[in-house]
Amino acid sequence: VFTQDRYTGQVLENALKGSVFLTVLATDSDEGVNGEISYQFSQAVSQTDSAFEIDSITGEIKLSKPLDFEEAQTHELTVRATDGGGLSAICKVLVEVLDVNDNAPELVVSSFSSPLAENSAPGTVVALFTVRDRDAGANGKVSCALDDQLFFSLRPAYKNYYELVTVRVLDREDRAQHIVTVTAADAGSPPLTSTHTFTVDISDVNDNAPVFNQTSYTMYVRENNVPSVLVGAVSAADADVGLNAKVTYSLSAGQAAERPSCSCLSVNSESGQVFVLRALDYEQLRQSEVVVSASDAGSPPLRANVTVRLVVLDENDNAPLVLYPAQDSSPGSSELVPVGAEAGYLISKVVAVDADSGQNSWLSYQLLRATDPGLFAVGAQSGEVRLRRLLTDRDPVKHKLVVLVRDNGRPPLSATAALSALLLKDFSDLRQPHSSPAADHDAGSLTTYLILSLVFVSLLFLGSTAAFVARRLCQRKQLKAGHVLYGADNLQSGLADAAAAGTLPRPYCYEISLTTGSGNSEFRFLKPFVPSLPPQPCAMGGGTGEEQVFPCVPVPTEDVTPENAGIVSAEQFNRLSFN
Repeated sequence: VFTQDRYTGQVLENALKGSVFLTVLATDSDEGVNGEISYQFSQAVSQTDSAFEIDSITGEIKLSKPLDFEEAQTHELTVRATDGGGLSAICKVLVEVLDVNDNAPELVVSSFSSPLAENSAPGTVVALFTVRDRDAGANGKVSCALDDQLFFSLRPAYKNYYELVTVRVLDREDRAQHIVTVTAADAGSPPLTSTHTFTVDISDVNDNAPVFNQTSYTMYVRENNVPSVLVGAVSAADADVGLNAKVTYSLSAGQAAERPSCSCLSVNSESGQVFVLRALDYEQLRQSEVVVSASDAGSPPLRANVTVRLVVLDENDNAPLVLYPAQDSSPGSSELVPVGAEAGYLISKVVAVDADSGQNSWLSYQLLRATDPGLFAVGAQSGEVRLRRLLTDRDPVKHKLVVLVRDNGRPPLSATAALSALLLKDFSDLRQPHSSPAADHDAGSLTTYLILSLVFVSLLFLGSTAAFVARRLCQRKQLKAGHVLYGADNLQSGLADAAAAGTLPRPYCYEISLTTGSGNSEFRFLKPFVPSLPPQPCAMGGGTGEEQVFPCVPVPTEDVTPENAGIVSAEQFNRLSFN
């Protein structure tokens, strides 16, 4: 007979093998062999478990292997006690397995979204999971926590389900991946924990426009450049990825009205290199601004603009231009200089400009050529032409000067200016023919007229002379035919007096004179030459068509003596009168 019909024993699930947790006891009133009792598990009982074993003599029940509360919380055994005579009895043994916190919480993920778009609204569910603990009581009570609560949080759903949700807008450019760790802990002592890691990738959204590495660009090109020359490059980066970060460049269609536009620039759509398509002239275009646009390949595309300023550098390709004195084809006016001018007197000033800029437009002046180089000096910077010394009577009246104007370029370019200086004693000298271009022109015309007049008068004079000589020759022949000699005492008193006085009543000798240096011609009357004549008449043509009678005696010139000096032949008279 068992002392109890039903035995209850408790055993920790982590009890070691061989641990005795219960002893059953039976008594037998018989003696001897009939009173000797043995114990064993009844095979007929279905709850008999190989995890237990019983001592057949003492009735101690012990573990044959560790128990697991999570597998079975109770075990029911049937123990049979048998005496030596073959009589037996049975009892029930209920084994309660006591829970030990030997199971950490478990986290089971039901759904998980990754990658997550960076423009997801706050509160977007990233993951749905459940937590459980196979332990019981406090050992099975689980709580969850996040290590990153800046971007994500846990929100209980129902029963043991939790949601991992966003708490703010995510930015892939700030953080492309988030690693979120969820820690589940039970309430056991000591508590057991388990963790689960969620790796949340952030997918890109085209929310970033390209950004240039400079706020503006300044590029330089020398004038007269080769077409399609590379002057620089623009560069823009996009914080997005993929097509959202692929940048292409173009010239923006929008151009500010106040900015000078230039159609000579081109930009490579892939590299951003900027080219000047044609040769530029600094004097026409000194600088220009264009707007370059960088656009990504997102949908919709985002773009950014930057200003590119092109500065044209000057080359020394323009020679100095002389403004004064004018260097045209017309003759220039002369600078008037009084004879009494002192050293340093300002005669004129050469004014020149250069279309270039910088040192290419710095002009210097020097005297290149002059009628008297020692008389004039030119200011190297001012271009002023001044007297170097006092004027003297030996200095020419008119001077020609050539001033060289040179810029400071490399290589230098130059121009020349021609000046005329006229030395005047007073302002009445301005009437000279060379005082003005009109006077020079009139002098040329007057010279032509004078030449024509001289030719005409000369021809007339030669014709008159020929006629006169011919007439004289005729008269000479008539005289030779007469051979008459007259005495000086037979000379008529009136004619003799006239001859002695050296005058004749009608015949005169004229000299025609034309000065080449004036515009007027005049006849100058010369004193008639009449020698003493004999009283005999001699025919000679007068100026009125009637013949005048003069006494003439043929006397050889070499025979003239003081006594007969008053008597000359007709031939001598004619020759003397003509001369």
